[in-house]
Amino acid sequence: MEATKMTPTTTAYTADDLSAAAELAIRAPSMHNSQPWRFGLAGDTIEVRLDLTRLPDIPAAGWAGRVSCGAAAFNLRVALAVLGRPANVIVQPLDRDPAVVARLVPDEPRPASGAERTLYAAIPRRHSNRAPFNTQTVPADVRSRLREAARREGGWLDLIIGANAVNALAEVVNAANRVLQRDEAYAGELARWRRAETAQDGVSARAAGYAPEPQDVLPMRAFGGRTRPLGRDYEPEPLVAVLGTPTDRDGDQVVAGQALQRVLLTAADAGLAVSMFSQPIEVAAARDRLRTALGRHGVPQMVFRIGYARQPGYPSLRRPASSVIDPPRGPGPDRAADR
Repeated sequence: MEATKMTPTTTAYTADDLSAAAELAIRAPSMHNSQPWRFGLAGDTIEVRLDLTRLPDIPAAGWAGRVSCGAAAFNLRVALAVLGRPANVIVQPLDRDPAVVARLVPDEPRPASGAERTLYAAIPRRHSNRAPFNTQTVPADVRSRLREAARREGGWLDLIIGANAVNALAEVVNAANRVLQRDEAYAGELARWRRAETAQDGVSARAAGYAPEPQDVLPMRAFGGRTRPLGRDYEPEPLVAVLGTPTDRDGDQVVAGQALQRVLLTAADAGLAVSMFSQPIEVAAARDRLRTALGRHGVPQMVFRIGYARQPGYPSLRRPASSVIDPPRGPGPDRAADR
C-alpha cells in the first residue's frame, strides 16, 4: 500500500511571528526617519498600516509614507521567510481601508532561500550614510545586481555614469532643493525633525553628516550636521541612481518602497554605502524634468548616491517595535476578496 504524502498547509500568523518580524521591519528607511508605519494581525494575516499622524508637516506625506511602508513590508517579508513562515504581499488590498497599504498572507511553509538569508543579514547593517564616499569605482557586476534587485520587485533602476550625466542630474536635484528651501514650511519641517543623539526618531547631527556647502554636487538636507574638516569634500563624480516604477498610483509607490529596500539591502550586502535624495520627487516640475532627462515613460520614485564609505556613518535610532504593533483585529467582511 502506497504511503499517503502529507502536504504542508498554511497557518495563521501569530503574535510571536509579528513581534519577531517587526523587529526587522522597523529598520526600513523613511523620510526624516519619521517611521510612519504600524503593524497588526488581521485574521490570519499581517497588515502594514500607514500612520499619517507621523507626517503632519511633510507636504509629500502620502508618497513618503507609502514608499516607507513598502520598504517595511519588504523587511517583514524577508524576516517571515527566514522564520520559515513566508508571505505573499498584497499591495493596496481590495477592502480599501485607507490605512492598510499592504497585507502579508501566509504562504506554504518552506525553508528560506540563500538569497532571503543574505537579505535578512543585511537588514541590521543598512542605514543611510550622509558622509563623503571615496572614489573607488563600483564594479560592473555589482551594478548589475542593483538593477536586478529593482527589477525583481517591479521597479527599474537607472545608474547615471559619467561627469556630464551626473552634473545634468545634479542640476535637477539642486533646482528642486532650491525650490524647497524658499518654502518657510519646508525649513520648519526640517527643524522639527532635528533630534538629539538618543532620540528614537528624526535625524541627529551625527547621523546628518556634514553641513551642506555650495560646492557639493548633490545637496544634503540641513539637519544641523557638523562643519566638515578641510579635505573632506564630497566625491566630485558620485555614482547616482534613479529608482522608478512604470506608473504612479498609490500601489506603485508601495511597490517602489519594496524595490527600494531590496536595492538598499543588496547594496549593503555588497559593502556599499547609500544616501537618498527625495527633493526632485517632492517637486512636481523637477520630477517631470528628471523623467524626461532619463528618457523614461515610467515615474522616478527616488534618487540616491552609491559608493564605498570613507567612514561607517551613524544609523538613526528607531522606536521600539512593540510601540508600533496594534492589537489584533478580525479579518473583516470584505477581506476574503483578496485571496
